Amino acid sequence: MNFEILGGIRDTETIAIGNSIRELKRLQKAYGSGRWRKLKGLTTIQLEDGTICEAEIHWYEAHGIGKKEIKLKYILE
Repeated sequence: MNFEILGGIRDTETIAIGNSIRELKRLQKAYGSGRWRKLKGLTTIQLEDGTICEAEIHWYEAHGIGKKEIKLKYILE
């Protein structure tokens, strides 16, 4: 499902760091080595059909590389 983040991400929480990430080898191969973390947070999104809602998103992030593979996990409203 495609979506666009409209506001800032709040209530961020780290889910996994380094070797605790199942996809670590794939991330390093695709984007480069770094201190990878998997995070989650809440934000306002707009869906493809124009609906605006609150959602929980998950993503991977490394210093110097940035946010990668943002995934919509739950729509809260």
